[in-house]
Amino acid sequence: VQLQASGGGLVQAGGSLRLSCAASGRTLWRYFMGWFRQAPGKEREFVAAIAPNGDTYYKDDSLKGRFTISRDSVQNMGFLQMNRLKPEDTAVYYCASGNGVYQALGYLYWGQGTLVTVSS
Repeated sequence: VQLQASGGGLVQAGGSLRLSCAASGRTLWRYFMGWFRQAPGKEREFVAAIAPNGDTYYKDDSLKGRFTISRDSVQNMGFLQMNRLKPEDTAVYYCASGNGVYQALGYLYWGQGTLVTVSS
């Protein structure tokens, strides 16, 4: 099983990025797919998740209003659309697949991470 995260980059505050997560060896929609992030010097934190039934979960209302998690079952890919980015969103973003929702321990497979840098 491999997860490949991509789409990170450098963007100005207020801008947008769309992260992608391509899966091989695993059908993404059958499991929870989550996005986590880790900023320098901080612990990895939950960002968003999508359940097999399509229910979505977000870290908090602030992220829910700016980020949107989705997936494409045909392409076996997941996405994280990030709008109105803020400097505090700067982090390495990871996609993951498993049976957890908010807890990293609940995810069995992880992508390698993609760096998002938001300049002020």
